[in-house]
Amino acid sequence: MKEIPVHSIGLNEPDFIANPYPELAELRRELPVFYDPGYDRIFFNLHADISDLLRDKRFGRGMLHRYSREELGWPPPDPRLAPFRRFQDNVFMDMEGTAHTRLRGLVSKVFTPRQVESLREKLEATTNALIDAVPQHEPFNFVSEIAEPLPVAMIADLLGIPEPIRPYLRPWSSAIVRMYEMNYTDEDVENANQAADAFMETVLELAAERRAQPQDDLISLLSTAEVDGSRLTDTELAATSIFLLNAGHEATVNGSSLGLLALLRNEAALTQLKEAMAAGEADALLKTGVNELLRFDTPLPMFERYALEDMEFNGYELKRGQEVALMYVSGNRDEARFPNPNELDLTRKDNPLLTFGLGTHYCVGAPLARLELQTVFRILLERMPGLKLVGEPQFTEGFVIRGLRELLISS
Repeated sequence: MKEIPVHSIGLNEPDFIANPYPELAELRRELPVFYDPGYDRIFFNLHADISDLLRDKRFGRGMLHRYSREELGWPPPDPRLAPFRRFQDNVFMDMEGTAHTRLRGLVSKVFTPRQVESLREKLEATTNALIDAVPQHEPFNFVSEIAEPLPVAMIADLLGIPEPIRPYLRPWSSAIVRMYEMNYTDEDVENANQAADAFMETVLELAAERRAQPQDDLISLLSTAEVDGSRLTDTELAATSIFLLNAGHEATVNGSSLGLLALLRNEAALTQLKEAMAAGEADALLKTGVNELLRFDTPLPMFERYALEDMEFNGYELKRGQEVALMYVSGNRDEARFPNPNELDLTRKDNPLLTFGLGTHYCVGAPLARLELQTVFRILLERMPGLKLVGEPQFTEGFVIRGLRELLISS
């Protein structure tokens, strides 16, 4: 049995958030698996280990589907988090078994390739409208002007969120997802509770309206559909809708911003894409190129699982209840799996990126995310062929949902 060494990693250090790759390369060589006592997690850094673990049924997003809190020795839920937990405990991504299958099956119907393709025209129109609104030949923040409003608009359309409510969606989501970071504060807790309460009540009101008068949107579908002879509870319906908004835009905001930054910093790749566009071959290149951009700089760098039993995993001894941190951001640059992993190769075809996960929890919104990124990069470079970076980008403070708060560009 291989010993798990102890090591402390500075996930939330600004320098690490801005460029984690040199340190991660060293960890893959020297400490591919380690235990961090500060975070009380075992970190996995290799593509092979992460891939195996994601497919291993002995790990789960949670544990309460199999054990009680008493059996696990867990304390009662923190009462301070009650409003947030009302949402989070009903998110299907954190469920296992039949509960997960039940909710995921409904949502998957909306994110089929055919359904997503039907959104292309709306997506193109929205992208063009956002570009129309930015100043010409003057610097603007790509994150706030294009990257943030675009996926919010698309997911809001899918859900059927009325226009007057949409300005609140991004602030609510930002407050909620702060709780996924490793260093949230008391103020973050209060903000997340308020956002979760407001968001849940808003969706519940919309669901009541759609039950009476269904429309062609996901809230109507979830509010009227039956699963195994029963309907979703109000809380399940609201939590699922909120999760789809959070997941459907947080990754895309960061994926488009980090992807554009990677292109602007890699002149050869940017030139290759422009030449493909001039030759009418952009769509083919963007299909592989978007996957490569999501591998090259991972917008959701780390996910977690629990060991559901005592086990041996790839030569390591794990105990029931241990939490493991899967460093997608490291696995996506693993030299053992990707030739020249630090090179941005838009034509890379053998590209088993970890960005959307694997197994039963594979990202249900992956087709929409890919279409959004393909569309925004194509239209942005068509409309602004002289696009350039202005100044240094500013990263957000958290690592778990890693992205930019400012990316100044100009045409």
